Amino acid sequence: MHALKPADLAAKLDELWSPRVIAELDDYYVKVAKLHGEFGWHAHAEEDELFQVLEGELCLRFRDGQVTLQAGELYVVEKGREHNPLAQQPCTVMLVERKSTAHTGEQHSELTRGLAEQLRPIE
Repeated sequence: MHALKPADLAAKLDELWSPRVIAELDDYYVKVAKLHGEFGWHAHAEEDELFQVLEGELCLRFRDGQVTLQAGELYVVEKGREHNPLAQQPCTVMLVERKSTAHTGEQHSELTRGLAEQLRPIE
């Protein structure tokens, strides 16, 4: 048994926009990711998605506005709400999502990561 430090795990990541699972609880995954640039518009029809910024700043853009998160802040994107994450500078985040959540919703792009990629251990 050991405690996890999400920020330390996220700092080890090299790939951008490639979340990695660090824990499971019930029907949820806890993930960390390193972000920089624009991700693209997408939605998750059946799942909410929690973003917590560990380091840096993240702008969650919506069709009707935006929310900017600083380190230590979190926001829950409600299921079905189209959003486009944007990190002007590199940042690290922790995500909490149901296991059924597809990385880019129903949209597919070069940034889409399958579950097998997300479950790879962080070296």
